[in-house]
Amino acid sequence: MARFLWICFGGAVGTGARYLLSVWILRAAGPGFPWATLAVNVIGSFLLGLLMQAGASAERPILLPALTTGVLGGFTTYSTFNYETLRLFQEGAWGIGLVYLGATVAGCLAGGALGVVSGRLLAGG
Repeated sequence: MARFLWICFGGAVGTGARYLLSVWILRAAGPGFPWATLAVNVIGSFLLGLLMQAGASAERPILLPALTTGVLGGFTTYSTFNYETLRLFQEGAWGIGLVYLGATVAGCLAGGALGVVSGRLLAGG
């Protein structure tokens, strides 16, 4: 039961962090391109790669699921990415939609890979 509650708490923290970052990016970059969702997914991919690599031997078995499933599950926004991409295509903005699709896939893969490398370095290996 404790693991479940920590995951729920982490989800609330991740959701709040996503909201705050999204509001800030929308104010800074404007609504023309879904920068906030892209940033959240790339940052989330990096952090998940980092945690999964560095936390693979974590001494606290509740901490890793609370951070990965909880915080990052609440933070990342794949369903929003899917909706925004489809909306761009439906509006006829094929160029922006394809750039967003490519940037998200490439950015998240790169973020995840960078997180794994960072986790290895932090773990001393």
